[in-house]
Amino acid sequence: MLTYLATALPRCTSPAGRLLALQCGLRADTRGLVRLPAGFLRGMRLRGRAEVWEELAHGRWLLPPDLRSVPVTVQLLDAAIGDQVPGRSARRRAAHWALRPGVLAFSGAEPPAVRLVALVLAAHFSPRAVHTVEMDVLARLCGHSPHQTAELLDRLVASRVLASWRHHLDTDEVTWNLPSEHAVSASCGLNWRWQHSTAGGSRL
Repeated sequence: MLTYLATALPRCTSPAGRLLALQCGLRADTRGLVRLPAGFLRGMRLRGRAEVWEELAHGRWLLPPDLRSVPVTVQLLDAAIGDQVPGRSARRRAAHWALRPGVLAFSGAEPPAVRLVALVLAAHFSPRAVHTVEMDVLARLCGHSPHQTAELLDRLVASRVLASWRHHLDTDEVTWNLPSEHAVSASCGLNWRWQHSTAGGSRL
């Protein structure tokens, strides 16, 4: 769905617009109709943000809804939206997960640009110790330049959502570690050095 939106939405679409479009796309029925429950926009910190709906309508991706109605009913205009993720139950699970992906403990108070980068990283989470995504892919899915994306990754480190990240210029890959993984890795390294030194008859 993130890949689809990177193509379907104008490049100038704001991070808030992309997060809202993602939720609408995942919650749409077979006719492209979305019903957002009461409190949903408040939970996304988008209540009263009419300009976010206007930019999605300007991009001809949806019809502007009546934000006074409960629930808010939205009509999507792109027929291809139903082909992105099979099954409504799978899409609904993905919609709930996208609001608070468990693998990255970012705060709902973070601005949309930070939340979007964290969400894209969570979507590329790997069971391996080091997680990888190409910088070009990460920037394109977020609608940012690589420079802007790097600044947002630094912000995730500063807020301790990430332990570290690195851009490998030769492969264009971005690798990152989560704080808990960083601690486990350091602990394992310390334990290995202690075993290695005691096996040789010396002390750490």
